[in-house]
Amino acid sequence: MTPSTNAPERSSRDTAGGFSRRAFLHGSGAVAAAATLQTSATAFAQQATGANVIAGETTIELSVNGKTHKVKAEPRTTLLEVLRYQLDLTGAKPICTDGSSGGATILVDGKPMQANVMLALQAVGKKIETVESLAKDKVPAAFTACDAQQCGFCTPGFVVAVKAFLDKNPKATEDQIRAGLNGNICRCGTYVNVVQAAVKLVKGDA
Repeated sequence: MTPSTNAPERSSRDTAGGFSRRAFLHGSGAVAAAATLQTSATAFAQQATGANVIAGETTIELSVNGKTHKVKAEPRTTLLEVLRYQLDLTGAKPICTDGSSGGATILVDGKPMQANVMLALQAVGKKIETVESLAKDKVPAAFTACDAQQCGFCTPGFVVAVKAFLDKNPKATEDQIRAGLNGNICRCGTYVNVVQAAVKLVKGDA
């Protein structure tokens, strides 16, 4: 009988560990390719935006209520966290995490924003105003005159929201006021009084 001239087939699996060398090499290549792609994407993003990717805690400057403050922030740090825990500005409240309550309403370059869904790094170079800056404004006085608060937890957000809305719509009707404040929630149900306060401001009675 003539011996076979065919070479014996090699197993595709490592006899020691049972792993496929081919699969291992294929997987390693995929990981390397993914890493290269991620690095390229990051470099492209930096080049396109002209921004540096920040990792870990860094010191930034924020303009809050007319003053410049140096604060510490990580990329994940929200503006609300900085305001409350570093600058001791506790008017804006952490009622929710998605901005749906309106309790963290502040003004950023004159526009109402939710501090709990805005990163501190996004606020660099912008003019930030919190409810504390409105202490001598007519809006809080109108709220007091109309008894537009109960527990008061949501009141700062409403005050800032009313201020922002009436600055933009000084002659707003009651229906427009109700629609304009739709993003703020009061669990005590003082909506009627809040609207009365805003109407009072429109009429110039505050």
